Amino acid sequence: MGRGRRRFLTACLAWPVPFLTAARRGWPDPLLPATPECPDDEVTPEVTAGPFFKPRSPGRTSLLEPGLEGERVVLSGQVLSRQCRPVGNALLDFWQADAEGRYDLAGYRLRGHQRADEAGRYRLETVLPGPYSGRTRHIHVRVQPPGGPLLTTQLFFPGERRNDADFLFRPQLVMSVSPAAAGLTARFDFVLERAGG
Repeated sequence: MGRGRRRFLTACLAWPVPFLTAARRGWPDPLLPATPECPDDEVTPEVTAGPFFKPRSPGRTSLLEPGLEGERVVLSGQVLSRQCRPVGNALLDFWQADAEGRYDLAGYRLRGHQRADEAGRYRLETVLPGPYSGRTRHIHVRVQPPGGPLLTTQLFFPGERRNDADFLFRPQLVMSVSPAAAGLTARFDFVLERAGG
């Protein structure tokens, strides 16, 4: 028997029995970390708030108001830690342009904040924002976990011809969007570097 083969057999005998049993049955290698359950544990990138943020927005989950024009959008998702754990009670503050690409600077139209539930879930009813000079369609958002740092970013729509020309556009911030009975449904999960403490 060659020296290499003898070394290999000796090493095999040194392995614990549970390890060999797990390997034989096709179970995960106990020496490797488990694969995270969430599909994407990359941290959500920051993007500037821009000049149109206003503090003290009203608490609400629907930005729809009488007389507000535009295609309806229902945006939902979760706030997660980098370890794929839900971040309950996170604060989300949304603001955006109207269907014509205009921001309300006098009041709080198309502005509002809400708290994620205990599973980190949020849901927002709004309208499709219009593009304006130099910018593609987008929704601004600030996300802050309880006792944690603030994330300021923007969400983008897929397939927009202005995406590539917008210097703030990030492909990682494109929402999943699909048609619905009354408008569009959109989804985006925020992944935070630090989820509070």
